[in-house]
Amino acid sequence: MRLLHTSDWHLGRSFHRVNLLAAQAAFIDHLVEAVREHEVDAVLVAGDVYDRAVPPLSAVELYDRALHRLADLGVPTVMISGNHDSARRLGVGAGLIGRAGIHLRTDPEGCADPVVLADVHGEVAVYGLPYLEPALVKDRFGAGRVSHEAVLGAAMDLVRADLAARAPGTRSVVLAHAFVTGGQASDSERDIAVGGVEAVPAAVFDGVDYAALGHLHGCQTINERVRYSGSPLAYSFSEADHRKTMWLIDLGPAGEITAERLDTPVPRPLARLRGRLDTLLEEPGYAAYEDSWIEATLTDPVRPEDPMARLAARFPHTLSLAFDPEDREESGAASYAQRLKGRSDQEIAEDFVAHVRGGGVADEAERAVLQGAFEDVRADESRQETRR
Repeated sequence: MRLLHTSDWHLGRSFHRVNLLAAQAAFIDHLVEAVREHEVDAVLVAGDVYDRAVPPLSAVELYDRALHRLADLGVPTVMISGNHDSARRLGVGAGLIGRAGIHLRTDPEGCADPVVLADVHGEVAVYGLPYLEPALVKDRFGAGRVSHEAVLGAAMDLVRADLAARAPGTRSVVLAHAFVTGGQASDSERDIAVGGVEAVPAAVFDGVDYAALGHLHGCQTINERVRYSGSPLAYSFSEADHRKTMWLIDLGPAGEITAERLDTPVPRPLARLRGRLDTLLEEPGYAAYEDSWIEATLTDPVRPEDPMARLAARFPHTLSLAFDPEDREESGAASYAQRLKGRSDQEIAEDFVAHVRGGGVADEAERAVLQGAFEDVRADESRQETRR
């Protein structure tokens, strides 16, 4: 069986205020054509279909057109909600839409209710695990603690139990939206940490033939059977070195995996340039980037006059400008954003406690209070989103 694995469309998202709707529409065109050209048997969309819970109408219209076109091909599509999506909104009409071959899995209760496909070698059970907010589903799944590993592990236990009750030789695929240990993040993903603990081990997916993951925007292979497709478009300059693709997966008669990357259209290349303004404007080697979207970091000791306009004269698609003077002293030189980069909410809060005490770090009890506070806030945000 041939599967096309994609995720993280983020319909409705812009890139540094540049509207990406046309680029997203071009990706949908490419996706439909790839399904035809490669004779795909099923499409897997592993979450973050939209960029936010209440997407703009233009994004909803594009999504609607995509579903109609996939349904017209007669190729089943299995789609889950991600942490950016409103699960209830995305899942509206799922029963009716399913009759057209578009199978939406947005309710945690349906984790062990697979879409059953078949080829000449037998059945393939495709399980859709929507993004699982630990504080909201822990009790429902009987998970021992509030963590991504605990709730995803409990959901996978249900999957394995259902699979064990099926005919011997039934092959299996799982869609999930999570941060799996070993994956490489970018600046584009929304933090899903709970108390600073967000990663789950790849072993949580043991027992299934293929895990189609979403959330991380870089295409990557955790192991042969656990892969991220990545986003089809770049959504931050941290993705400048990404090769944007989808996975074409051939699932053999005994569950063996063959994988091929299919490139997606690039609306405009990204470039991160660094140096003195005069160098960027005069150096011939930078001519290759004149049609790229540019993030420029100027290292001039003194901030140049009117730098953005001068850069735009050579690089008309400059979108981001930062300053990092080359002779600046190291102490206190890092920007606030740089100091926070890569740190969880929990770590930032603990650093604040140490700062206001003049060096006295939070003790174990205080760390537990902070962790509980973050879990409560995150759960409250998820409940409010569910009620919208």
